[in-house]
Amino acid sequence: MAGAAVVREWFGRPVSRVDKGGGDFATSADIAAEEAVVAVLRAERPGDSVLGEESGLTGSGERTWLVDPLCGTLNFAAGTTMVAVNVALRSGRDILAAASADPFADEVFWTGGEGAFRRHAGVDEPLRPSGGSRLVDLNLDPPFPSAPGFRAVDLLAHPGFGVSFSPRVLSTTLPLAWVAAGRRAAYLSDGHRDWTVHSAAGITLCRAAGCVVTDLAGQPLHSASRGLLAAADAETHAALLALIGESGEFGAISFGQSA
Repeated sequence: MAGAAVVREWFGRPVSRVDKGGGDFATSADIAAEEAVVAVLRAERPGDSVLGEESGLTGSGERTWLVDPLCGTLNFAAGTTMVAVNVALRSGRDILAAASADPFADEVFWTGGEGAFRRHAGVDEPLRPSGGSRLVDLNLDPPFPSAPGFRAVDLLAHPGFGVSFSPRVLSTTLPLAWVAAGRRAAYLSDGHRDWTVHSAAGITLCRAAGCVVTDLAGQPLHSASRGLLAAADAETHAALLALIGESGEFGAISFGQSA
């Protein structure tokens, strides 16, 4: 993937920062990676629109490519390789295809709508979710739109969470692809909006692989959803919903298990 190649090229080099407000920022690597992805899309699909995290919406086609050129900017700027390059194709409310690249493992997790796959060294293999690792990635980045009812950090203090699961905090959506691939049991974020450039690719991968993906109340995702829970299987999903309910006001909600 063109964006992943740029991210690798920029890693370890001095980068300039562009302040986006609220403590958020982009780097020259984010911008260069997005330019590379957009250039490919413009050459291959000139009639489509592109919504880039850094450059905004361009084009007026019915189909829109969602581009997050470097998910994990703070990690990258700190010299940490836990990042992803996310691209998804949206038509109306449907995501038709998605890819999430790990630039440093040289892996691309992708789906064209039927099944989900990992590509490495030119070879594709199907993704097989599994809750066996019991590893759960938590997004603890502010803001916390579900507070005071629930914050992901509250789950860490629940006595039952450490008994059943082992938390990981990486601050990138790459673990969504790992859930689809069976490397993580679940991914949880208390801040989420439906089909953002950050999460659309990962959510689509999880769904295509057969994972259970809902908001933190166990309901289907939509534009007003409170949080995101992607679990490898129904058992893991139900166990985490129960713990979330015991950790905040979501306990008053009747949880479902909607894929």
